[in-house]
Amino acid sequence: YVIVDAATGEIIDQKNGDAAAYPASIVKLMDLLLVVEAVEKGEHKLDEQVRVTAEASRIGGSQVYLKEGEVFTLDEMLAAMVVKSANDVAGALAIHMAGSIGGFVARMNDRAQQLGMTSTRFGSVHGLPPDTKNGQQVDASTPADMAKLCAEVVRHPLAMKYTSTTFRKFRNDTFELRSHNYLLGKVPGCDGLKTGFFDEAGFSIAATALREGKRVIVVVMGSKSRQTRDRRAAELIETGFIRLAEVERDRKEQKERELREAAERAAKEKAEAAQRAKVRRRAIGWGCVAGVLVVGVIAAVMAARRRMGRRDDGF
Repeated sequence: YVIVDAATGEIIDQKNGDAAAYPASIVKLMDLLLVVEAVEKGEHKLDEQVRVTAEASRIGGSQVYLKEGEVFTLDEMLAAMVVKSANDVAGALAIHMAGSIGGFVARMNDRAQQLGMTSTRFGSVHGLPPDTKNGQQVDASTPADMAKLCAEVVRHPLAMKYTSTTFRKFRNDTFELRSHNYLLGKVPGCDGLKTGFFDEAGFSIAATALREGKRVIVVVMGSKSRQTRDRRAAELIETGFIRLAEVERDRKEQKERELREAAERAAKEKAEAAQRAKVRRRAIGWGCVAGVLVVGVIAAVMAARRRMGRRDDGF
């Protein structure tokens, strides 16, 4: 697991945060990010129509049982993918956005590299175990890498709209979408993000909570049970806010110390400058006195010479 300060991306606690693991359905956060970014850029619209292909309709696991030829809005599809974790919807969105699932996976990997997810390799858009017969690569990542993805997702209010939804209806209100994230509504401030599971991967979760303007991100991967995963994630969120308060207190004390030291340096420099100015004034004063004395002596000598000259002329 890792606990991250969302504002800075700093890991404030971890256990085997760089250990390789299967992210399972948490990969859908990358799907969500790419679609939301495209909407924000004006390349796609939430009310545009997404048509289901035969390929998407055949993807199993968690699904909303899409049928070839069905049409839904992009908004409806995003809700189904994030809330219900629908694998068939992830496939349909990938084909709609990139023309093919493979093309969308390539975009996922490109974006992962941009985010510095150097230990991550996406092989699917849904996180299911790989179909090795068709040459599909396994999805591989680490808690630390998935936290980098989460840190980017939480920067997009549109993305958080879907990750914070616990219930929504689909297909003309005939199908209910219920979130698998049981921390929503139970852990104060929790508004996302995504769960994941298959047998070999175990139970994983990317969770986040916002309290008093501060956000903590927690990624737990490979738990033996859903209950263990959820309990641990909830504990780590609390730990995260405690650690974040400690970190902020340390930062405040460090800043105050730096300000105090800066003030002390400024006062010392001011005193030293004043002393140098005083020495210069004294030097100038004594220089003036010496100058006056020299001028006086020269004047006296010249006067004496003039007097002597007059006596010579009189005899």
